[in-house]
Amino acid sequence: MTDDLVTAARDGNQAAFDELVAPLRRELQVHCYRMLGSIEDAEDAVQETLLRAWTRLDSFAGRSTFRAWMYGIATHACLDALRRRKSRAWPTAVAGPADPHHYHLAALDVPWLQPYPDRLLDPMSDGADQPETVAVARETIELAFLAAIQQLPPRQRAVLVLRDTLDWSVRDTANALGITPAAVNSALQRAHATLASHLPAERGQWRADRTAAERTALQRLISAWERADAAELVTLLRDDAKLVMPPGAVWFEGVADIAAFLSEHVFGEMGPSWRLRRTAANRQPAFAAYWRAPGEDEFRAFAIGLLHVDGGAITQISLFQQPELFDAFELPPTG
Repeated sequence: MTDDLVTAARDGNQAAFDELVAPLRRELQVHCYRMLGSIEDAEDAVQETLLRAWTRLDSFAGRSTFRAWMYGIATHACLDALRRRKSRAWPTAVAGPADPHHYHLAALDVPWLQPYPDRLLDPMSDGADQPETVAVARETIELAFLAAIQQLPPRQRAVLVLRDTLDWSVRDTANALGITPAAVNSALQRAHATLASHLPAERGQWRADRTAAERTALQRLISAWERADAAELVTLLRDDAKLVMPPGAVWFEGVADIAAFLSEHVFGEMGPSWRLRRTAANRQPAFAAYWRAPGEDEFRAFAIGLLHVDGGAITQISLFQQPELFDAFELPPTG
């Protein structure tokens, strides 16, 4: 069937090409998101991939699967994008923790890592539910992993994603990137060394009760936040928890500093008028925060928050203060 569609597409049949690439579009977007760290950049890369594939169909010789051929094109589209722009930043990589009593929350004009809605991941499920499969799927889409691979040079990042995430062979990776197998092994070794210094120590420990603990932590956080109860909220945090807030470099570390920021700024200066609703992103529990400014009638989109939970305690709250992200999550602008 695929061969027939390729032949028809080569003859200029756009419908045949569309049928070929339709099943791959969503997974290619996830692949590009891993490489680029942005929903918008990933979609641009997918569009570029489709254009390149359409114009280069004659180069598909059938030595690999059509899917692998498309992934190779997508990877090169991402590498080209990374040559034109900086890697996506993460607050803890560009600044030290702030003093909750003396800080400046202005956004920085740098590209920031963005969350990825689970609604775009769910249609990709193939029914695999083994713990090892679930762990790999989660680990390679969670923010901790994505923030860490932003530290890698583009080629090392591509090798890591192809080898470790997609489980490609050394030979296939080398062919896709146009480098030698020895270069693939060397790049992967260097990538692993870099990641070891950037990933949390507890990462990689899959537990059957993790999802239940995350649901509980999320519900308790939502309840405390809507009551503007900073004291209750921080009881959910591990002592060394972090609160990061893209698109700014300001972040806080430790229960005491996070409690001070919440009580003085979030529930103090901003006021107690908050509504939160559940969502999900990067295979992590998440919430959409709506804030009603003093004197206004409506709660307006304020931020997308993601939680990292370990052992039942929240170890990081990532609060993306970017209301423009609500569209990607199919969330209304007012709550």
